[in-house]
Amino acid sequence: MEILCIPVTPFVANCFVLREADEVLVVDPGEAAPEVLRAIEGRTVRAIVNTHAHADHCGGNAELVRRTGAPLLCHGQDLPLLRTIEQQGMMFGVPFPPSPEPDRLLEEGDTVEVGSARLRVLHTPGHSPGHIVLVGDGFVITGDVLFAGSIGRTDLPGGSYEQLLQSIRDKLMPLPDETVVYSGHGPATTIGEERRTNPFLVRS
Repeated sequence: MEILCIPVTPFVANCFVLREADEVLVVDPGEAAPEVLRAIEGRTVRAIVNTHAHADHCGGNAELVRRTGAPLLCHGQDLPLLRTIEQQGMMFGVPFPPSPEPDRLLEEGDTVEVGSARLRVLHTPGHSPGHIVLVGDGFVITGDVLFAGSIGRTDLPGGSYEQLLQSIRDKLMPLPDETVVYSGHGPATTIGEERRTNPFLVRS
């Protein structure tokens, strides 16, 4: 499994392209940046997954769906956000096109496949009501739930600090220390490193 991290949008959100054999999975395409398009060129896109429906993580949905015909996947509780990404962009002066409706709504315990790999879906609300993470073999894609040395903001509509901490404690902290954390912004880290040093977790 090859995992490419491609920063996109003025918000420097991480788009992840997971490649195995001739298949790819695109996670959080904030925009259809040239680097993203090159990373998927010549391969079959199994799905486009939004960990959550903030515009910097799904602003490229429309273009990627148009180019690839791949199904769009997200959690149902983030549908109201997904339908307002144009307005979200206007708040920050960044234009985002409207997203297509998802082809499949993900729930806790579902799996997403690419090549021979199966990623497990966990529902992790707090940053947004329908936020999910994807757990693979030795890694987790956490969107805006957990960062290196920090956690996701909870002051946006639908956010909850208490719920976010509970999601981290109940869903992420049980993972092995060596699990690599690929966050929605910033560098990769590990569960063990965040368990030991993340100030939001150490004091909670």
